[in-house]
Amino acid sequence: MITCKRDGVNKIIDDYIEACYRSGMAKTSVTKAGDQPKPYHHGNLVGALISATVELIEEHGVEQLSVREVAKRAGVSPGAPFRHFRSKTALLTAVAEQAMDRLTEAVARAVSDVDSTDPAAAFEAIGQGYLEWAMANPTHFQIISSRTLIDFEASSSLRDQNGAIREKMVELLARAQHQGRLAPDVDLDHLVLAARAYVYGLARMAIDGHFPEWHPSEPPAIAVRRALRLFMSQMIVPPRCDLRKPKKSS
Repeated sequence: MITCKRDGVNKIIDDYIEACYRSGMAKTSVTKAGDQPKPYHHGNLVGALISATVELIEEHGVEQLSVREVAKRAGVSPGAPFRHFRSKTALLTAVAEQAMDRLTEAVARAVSDVDSTDPAAAFEAIGQGYLEWAMANPTHFQIISSRTLIDFEASSSLRDQNGAIREKMVELLARAQHQGRLAPDVDLDHLVLAARAYVYGLARMAIDGHFPEWHPSEPPAIAVRRALRLFMSQMIVPPRCDLRKPKKSS
């Protein structure tokens, strides 16, 4: 009951501050009785607010997050975040956009490390990049994964980058199919869905701490890579090799 009341109070305060700011009242504010807010010296308010949001979620959980506390952690007035974010949802969507940027970079790095002529290897690299990103950014993973916390459809950045990764996956599978590495009757859209669900499930299990019960024999970071390799080995036909003995020279 105490937690519920605290959440309600935080929301009321956030709503009041937002209303004051929009009406021009929130020119200055205090963090404690008689104390002025810390002067802001970062030079990148949006970045500082996103960092403060992630820190507070890691410390107290997303349920306890309030825009007022984010402003306090960033060292700005309570109304300052509303110059850039209309609501807590908008702020969390910005965290998700940062998460997507990091995911795109991780996937690009992973794909660049494999043979560009092997679409199956590139497809697996996307999955490995996703797993490395998720385990290195567990808070970002949790925020971007919850459609109840963010406004995914309102963000062109999220939609475009997510769509680009999905289109790349379909393209790579189509190339693999053309090379005879996939059965000709495999539905590529369903295969992409299955692959996405598989790596998401592995990442979710690792971040939520399920591996000690389900796979205690090795660290999660190693286990997820090997599990993905197994998935790919069942999906992809190995490249054809000419096993005929070379002709003897006369």
